[in-house]
Amino acid sequence: MNRTDRLYALVEELRAVAPRPRSARWLAERFEVDARTIRRDIGALQESGVPIYPELGRGGGYALDRTYTLPPVNITPREAIAAAVALETMVDTPFLDAARSVLCKILAVMSQSDVDAVREVADRIRLTPSGPEPAPARQVLRTAGDAVLSRTVLSIEYVDRHGTASSRLIEPVELLGAGRLWYLVGWCRLRQEVRGFRLDRMRQAAVTDEVAPRRSIDRVWQAGLDLPATRLRLPGSADSSRKADRMLS
Repeated sequence: MNRTDRLYALVEELRAVAPRPRSARWLAERFEVDARTIRRDIGALQESGVPIYPELGRGGGYALDRTYTLPPVNITPREAIAAAVALETMVDTPFLDAARSVLCKILAVMSQSDVDAVREVADRIRLTPSGPEPAPARQVLRTAGDAVLSRTVLSIEYVDRHGTASSRLIEPVELLGAGRLWYLVGWCRLRQEVRGFRLDRMRQAAVTDEVAPRRSIDRVWQAGLDLPATRLRLPGSADSSRKADRMLS
């Protein structure tokens, strides 16, 4: 653990037991350094304004003023979702546990209403293995994401796998994908059924003023899409996975 991380961890340790103290020896064993290093670290924290004070006598040590709190961290639901998607790409790396710990900390500093919003959106985002497919236009990515977040009917200009162009109104239900390959899954008013639309095949996308009616996600996926996918997982959420069996547009 580097010094910066240790200083932060020292404050968190003292905050957890406040107003009770922790001795320099106890802290040294906890952070696997010597007591002299702990005293230097405590001195640095005190100089920076952290209200740590010594308690003398048997059972004494260093204590943190229980009224001390860190500056507020304001994280939006969109930022939390972005972090969750990014951290899921680390599933095959040695840093998976650390990545999940980061996401837990992000959710811990958010209000309950924002956490509920994050979980509701996460339930409508699925991740798939990435490939060498062409990247969708940045504007299309942003617009499709906004449509799912706000459940707003989307107007698109689309070219299907056969090269046939069409204009459609889509009631967005879910985003599905990873890497460069992303689909918008929704109710197509042109075809009057659930369809999956590759974002890289959207030539234009624009949100309308109409809020789409809620549609059952489970009922949508009972129709199926021919692409394996798992739900974006958040700490505390039930792990679920589904396999779809309908060809995508």
